[in-house]
Amino acid sequence: MLTVEKLKSFGANTDEGIARCMGNEGFYLMLVPKVIDDKRLGELESGIAEKDYKKAFEAAHALKGMFANLSLDPLTKPVSEMTELLRNGVDTDYSGLLKEAKDKMGELRSLNS
Repeated sequence: MLTVEKLKSFGANTDEGIARCMGNEGFYLMLVPKVIDDKRLGELESGIAEKDYKKAFEAAHALKGMFANLSLDPLTKPVSEMTELLRNGVDTDYSGLLKEAKDKMGELRSLNS
């Protein structure tokens, strides 16, 4: 079960995230699992693999907003970096940032089990 303490140990700024949820901890804890179920990380990965940077940018930008709004900082960081590179259509090796995002998502999933 997901708890504020587990999210803090993950590196989330839960105080900020809960504040964005009008101070409602229960609402915050209801939203975080929706991040885990979101499919856009796969869309980001496939967009990069296909060199479809428009598709990849759209997925990265949506993920960045979702992660930042919930103050899931370990996920926000790599996705924000990819978003800015993709915004400019930079053809580079995204594998390190993508791996970091996928690893952090795996860590977040493990907190919810």
